[in-house]
Amino acid sequence: MKNTKDTDYYRILILRTIGNFMILSSLFMIGKTFYQPVREELRYLYEQQTQKEYIVATNETEAKTIIQRDFGSHAAKGSLREVLERENVGLLIPADPNFSIVIPKIAANAPVIANVDAGDREDYLEALKKGVAQAQGSAFPGEGGHIYMFAHSTDYVWNVGSYNAVFYLLYKLETGDEVDIFYKGQRFVYKVTGKEIVNQDEVEYIIRKTDKEFLTLQTCWPPGTTLKRQMIFAERVVENK
Repeated sequence: MKNTKDTDYYRILILRTIGNFMILSSLFMIGKTFYQPVREELRYLYEQQTQKEYIVATNETEAKTIIQRDFGSHAAKGSLREVLERENVGLLIPADPNFSIVIPKIAANAPVIANVDAGDREDYLEALKKGVAQAQGSAFPGEGGHIYMFAHSTDYVWNVGSYNAVFYLLYKLETGDEVDIFYKGQRFVYKVTGKEIVNQDEVEYIIRKTDKEFLTLQTCWPPGTTLKRQMIFAERVVENK
């Protein structure tokens, strides 16, 4: 009788251990998948409530000039960090002046990996660990063609957290919002003209033709999943000299 009770006890103990392990593993995978999207959402919400602004500058010297111009001479007092904190302003300097994308509304700032084969899974997954991918065959800033960039893509939903989070808030963009691309030390400014959610098999957006310099940004939708694609469309703004 004692052996039977011991056997039942250990069987129940093993089953409980396995059950607890599966529950904890599930919670871990859920947290790993959605931690970054949730963190970005909370940051964006907080900054909207506190009315935080972001300025885009090529370097700190240019940033100081912009701050003094926009916030008055009193902003010149103290270090750049102190001024930014006092004025509730964020500073976005391109991660790589040779090729970067900066989106002030959502505080996105990431290097761009050029000539990434969108049809080569191994190639684009490796690129997306480093930044935003510029699709091979699409144009470069200043060339007057269609520029196609994508980020936050993944092989499996539970692996989302392993990839760059720069486009998690892309859906927040609206018509008129600014997108800045730094390429070979030059700044190119684009304004959002529209957005759309499409299925994964709708690839015509990649080969889209245009008579203007046109920018398409792509990410997965909803954030933290791979179900559909969020597309943002923008046109270059050329200043009249």
